[in-house]
Amino acid sequence: MTKKSETKTLSEPESRALLRQYEIPCVSDSLVEGPDAAVAAAREFGYPVVLKLSGAGLAHKSERGLVRLGIGDEESVSRACTDLLSAARPEDHANGVLVSPMVEGSREFIAGCYRDSSFGACVMFGLGGVLTEALADISFRLAPLDHYDAMGMMSELAAARLLDETRGEPAVDRKMLAYILEQLGVLICEREEVVSVDINPIRIVDGKPLALDALVEVRP
Repeated sequence: MTKKSETKTLSEPESRALLRQYEIPCVSDSLVEGPDAAVAAAREFGYPVVLKLSGAGLAHKSERGLVRLGIGDEESVSRACTDLLSAARPEDHANGVLVSPMVEGSREFIAGCYRDSSFGACVMFGLGGVLTEALADISFRLAPLDHYDAMGMMSELAAARLLDETRGEPAVDRKMLAYILEQLGVLICEREEVVSVDINPIRIVDGKPLALDALVEVRP
């Protein structure tokens, strides 16, 4: 396993850009430098929106209160943007504020890939959001993986029923979700500089998986 001191994290826009290169669906976003641009981006997306401080040193934004959810008007967007920029620390390497549309959905999963010191390149999938650490409902495969492997990862979850039609919501598009897992396997095998990718959450929107937050760790 590569030591933390020998790696760096990409900013969230950079992380999403890498995922998009591998056709992994991500929420739309706009990186802005100030309140006026944030308001313009929010107007373009439509309310409500999410604002986050962006920077290569920001691995855990929520713990520091650097994520603002469900902002519904221009005045609140302007104020939130100003507050987030003011909260930046030198070690955050902040490069602006990320504006995204607020995406609703009750089911969340986690997916990622990493390099294990014993097994090499691996892909993981499990129950995501705030329940990830509490329930530890996760499956693993060696990379690269095929469609059969990816489908098997889903069926292994104790909470696999969440992938089915539930509480009036449509069943998850398992083929699309499997494709995301397959592409993560391709990514970790092709990109030697990538140490790990963490997508949490993948939110299910009208049955389709959508990456909302991503963290990529690379060798400098």
